[in-house]
Amino acid sequence: MTDNEQTFDVVVIGGGPVGENAADYANQGGLSAAIVESELVGGECSYWACIPSKSLLRTPQAVVDARRLGGVTADYDVDAVLARRTSFTSDWSDDGQVSWVSGAGITLLRGHGRVAGERAVEVTTPDGTTSTVHARRAVVLATGSVPVSPPVPGLDHVRTWGSREATSARSVPARLGVLGGGVVGCEMALAFARLGSEVTLFNRGGRLLPSTEPVAGDRVADGLRAAGVDVRLNQGLDEVAASGGAIVLTAGADTVEVDELLVATGRRPAGRDAGLDTVGVDPDALAVDDSGLVTGVPGEWLYAVGDVNGRAPLTHQGKYQARIAANAIVARAGGATPATGPWGEHAATADHRSVPQVVFTDPQVAAVGLTAEQARAQGIPARAVEIDIAVAGSSLQADDYSGRAVMVVDTEREIVIGLTFVGQDVAEMVHAATIAVVAEVPLARLWHAVPVFPTISEVWLRLLEAYRSGDA
Repeated sequence: MTDNEQTFDVVVIGGGPVGENAADYANQGGLSAAIVESELVGGECSYWACIPSKSLLRTPQAVVDARRLGGVTADYDVDAVLARRTSFTSDWSDDGQVSWVSGAGITLLRGHGRVAGERAVEVTTPDGTTSTVHARRAVVLATGSVPVSPPVPGLDHVRTWGSREATSARSVPARLGVLGGGVVGCEMALAFARLGSEVTLFNRGGRLLPSTEPVAGDRVADGLRAAGVDVRLNQGLDEVAASGGAIVLTAGADTVEVDELLVATGRRPAGRDAGLDTVGVDPDALAVDDSGLVTGVPGEWLYAVGDVNGRAPLTHQGKYQARIAANAIVARAGGATPATGPWGEHAATADHRSVPQVVFTDPQVAAVGLTAEQARAQGIPARAVEIDIAVAGSSLQADDYSGRAVMVVDTEREIVIGLTFVGQDVAEMVHAATIAVVAEVPLARLWHAVPVFPTISEVWLRLLEAYRSGDA
């Protein structure tokens, strides 16, 4: 080891919320920790994803919701919406996050980190200087994911937006094309339509949000159309070309001219430049156990958490994995045997069947667990109950409230294994559903969980009644 090499108990590659959680929990467990980050500390979620996207959506949605109540008039200022978004990203400065890292007792190393053999991380700083950092106990990969683009002729030769450009836009384009009907595509199509863009969304498949219950994609498509988005299902792009300062999109016999094109066709784990080859791991086949340990690497020292392991690419789920992995590292460092059985302290069991998610469209989609289709594909004897969200609480929430709820039940064990709510203001309902799924609460016991009147949560009672009656 040379004089410029440093050693820590735990070295985390990636300073987003997942990496921050891994380092913080390891540090709280008595281990020294360092974070290696090449961009902004706080990562994708803080500056280019979850936080700025939701801030762009929130003000227009609040105004639309207010207008759904009789006698209310409301409006919003687009420049103020953009300014509020910028305030949440601290104008893309990570000074606050850096201060938190320092205050937590964690060392920040600026540069690009790569695994460089057993318990070693090579750090390349912006000026090209390279040094090696060593880990006594563990190296944790928390490098996230990167966007992928489809092989559309001409796409590589025009200016495009990814989610970063969309969420950090300083102005609103008059015409926006969106390629992709997943979460990013749907949320950003709604945001920019509400901010004044003429938006055209192209989706090669016949459903938006294809991993959700069918009713979710159908209702989100209707909601986008109501907001002025031209939603084109079963229509991908055949060709893209520049025309002056505009972009021409060809889809079959149709052509659409836009000022900006958002490509939102998914992401892949960012493990290809993480040095995994130095320890014999194919980055495209990276796998971990429930404690976060990378399989196929002897010595119990290499972990991968968050999007990079491909298990459940959501910020909150990655943070959960980071807490689990860090606690497992602390346990192993102390000579203890980690509790890695299902629902153990050191096992990310929730990744398998109880992942919650909210899509902040209009209507919102709040879901946890398995869809009916997923349950049946896994061989689980399942029955789905689908009803309108039509209770006193929803009527009070908005005039002409329209929503749907889907409950998926394991009929053998009589427990809820999936819940989906589609409607205005359903986001905050998902945690109660998550508790029911994680705890495997029997339906007979859920019958005694009395919902407060008059709230939208009364739909829980209606779902149980429908299941008991066999009507839905």
